[in-house]
Amino acid sequence: MDGNLNATYITFDGHVELHKFRYLYFVIMLTVYILIIFCNFTIFCLIWTHKNLHEPMYIFIAALLVNSVVFSTNIYPKLLIDFLSDKQIISWSACLLQFFLFYSLGASEFLLLAAMAYDRYVSICKPLQYPTIMNKTTVNICLGLAWLLPACQIAAQAIMSANMKLCKSNLNGVLCNNAIYSLHCESSDVRSVFGGVILITSALLPLLFIFFTYSRILVISYRSCKEVRKKAAQTCLPHLLILISFTCLCAFDVIIVRLGSNFSKVLRLIMTGQVILYHPLFNPIIYGLKMKEISKRLKRLFCQTKVF
Repeated sequence: MDGNLNATYITFDGHVELHKFRYLYFVIMLTVYILIIFCNFTIFCLIWTHKNLHEPMYIFIAALLVNSVVFSTNIYPKLLIDFLSDKQIISWSACLLQFFLFYSLGASEFLLLAAMAYDRYVSICKPLQYPTIMNKTTVNICLGLAWLLPACQIAAQAIMSANMKLCKSNLNGVLCNNAIYSLHCESSDVRSVFGGVILITSALLPLLFIFFTYSRILVISYRSCKEVRKKAAQTCLPHLLILISFTCLCAFDVIIVRLGSNFSKVLRLIMTGQVILYHPLFNPIIYGLKMKEISKRLKRLFCQTKVF
């Protein structure tokens, strides 16, 4: 595209050998999407239907599962359509919507993980005050902030991008992430500064808070009896695994955007696949296997299914 003409449609230019492997891509991604919906929905329903799981820790887990489903639904249907289409295009407005959901839900996951870390901190370090501190109001405030704060921030970024001129119509990727900034005719200092603020408030500060709470949990557990250490390990290990996984995936996304021009198309596609493929499945698998109460009910559910 030449000059300062705005693009109505954006073309995804990150697919590899799509004409040869379109049906293989389609089957793999459709299978993964079905598994994501099934696994997340199963554990969510278990938490929803069992009243003894209506505790803050399990409510935050349910919120993470909802996040994963919406995150995947923002990406997979469009990818599946692209695999079977002659042209992989998206309208600029739909691209901005995908960008908004991609990053607002990603930031929400960091804040939900921070809320879970605080819940574990209060449970292990201040057990007598736990019912008072982690009451229904506190949980609702944490959930509201986790979803509304990133949504407002990313919406502002999307609006800034919507008001900027586009000089390109080919996007070097398979989805609308930060690579959309390369389509603009010129960079914006205001957008860059605001993006830095979003990164700090939605990712770095939650990470620092999580490290602080877990350092306190580690100190208290080390000084306490074996039962306290066992409880801390059972409830905190799944949370840490999810945190490490998600942080690495976010780092992948930054690397893809910042250094994308130095990577081959195949490598960019593989790294993008890491961001969208296994993490939405990782959440339910880890919590289903490592959380004792959830694992116990999953075994009962599938054992009853086999009987019938």
